[in-house]
Amino acid sequence: MAHEMFGDVANPSVRVGSQAWYTVPLSIAAHVVIFGAIIIIPLMATDVLPTPPTMMAFVGTPPPPPPPPPPPPAPAAPQPKVEPTPVSNPDAAPVEAPKEIVPEAPPPVTGISEGVPGGVEGGVPGGSLGGVVGGLPEAPPPPPPPPAAPVRVGGNIKPPSKTHDVRPVYPPIAQSARVQGVVIIEATIGADGRVKDTKVLRSIPLLDQSAVEAVKQWRFTPTLLNGVPVPVIMTVTVNFTLQ
Repeated sequence: MAHEMFGDVANPSVRVGSQAWYTVPLSIAAHVVIFGAIIIIPLMATDVLPTPPTMMAFVGTPPPPPPPPPPPPAPAAPQPKVEPTPVSNPDAAPVEAPKEIVPEAPPPVTGISEGVPGGVEGGVPGGSLGGVVGGLPEAPPPPPPPPAAPVRVGGNIKPPSKTHDVRPVYPPIAQSARVQGVVIIEATIGADGRVKDTKVLRSIPLLDQSAVEAVKQWRFTPTLLNGVPVPVIMTVTVNFTLQ
């Protein structure tokens, strides 16, 4: 069995070197001739190749040259210079100083050559209807300036001094109720030192009216601002004490 399986290996039927020695070189030469004929013959047929279009560019006629530019326009004729016409203005200032000054004649007065008896010196020639002796009436005097607004005491404005004091009347009903205390009032004092207006800041209902009536009778020295009397606003107190 083994002899049958490995018989071809031990005794091969094909032997190397059974061909003739010139077979391989002859085969190589035949292949070179065939490939050379395929590559070289097409390169030698140059008359079959088409002419490239770039070669025709040098054969065509060149385009004509562009037309010449138009000639420049002719210069315009110079316009004649027009001299301005001088305008005569009688009210214009003279260019040169006059040699002499002639006085102007007064306007003629028509209708009246002299004064009228009973007329007023300096009146209108011929008179005027509705006139008065002595000319036009004087204009009325300007109205007085409005009173200055009151300023509040403080800073450079010192409070005025009291020159006249009036003690308040203690109401009997407040005494019966044993009511006492301090009423604070904001008083507006005029330029003459009199109390013009009052406003209760701290109230005791049974004592307010008596305190206001007493403060309105007080008098103060005028308050000066830049040397001018001005109204001021200040706070005053009225003390009610049971004795």
